[in-house]
Amino acid sequence: MKAQSTYPLRLPRSIKAEVARRAKEDGISINQFVATAVAEKLAVMNTATFFAERRNRADFKAFDRIMRRKGGEPPVPDDTIS
Repeated sequence: MKAQSTYPLRLPRSIKAEVARRAKEDGISINQFVATAVAEKLAVMNTATFFAERRNRADFKAFDRIMRRKGGEPPVPDDTIS
């Protein structure tokens, strides 16, 4: 079993009511709904951090050289922008 902790969460009544409604629609508890929402938010934030770090390591001069190089085949008709 995973270690768990409790956290007393205060929500405005309107938000709690909406959470309760959505959780009921999904057939889950309010606790499960909130835990999933927090996990999703963390995933978004971690993804943004990952791409920001990748951007900071990018070599844009090398990218431009690659994009300007000669060779390859022209796009087929279905690949063109119209």
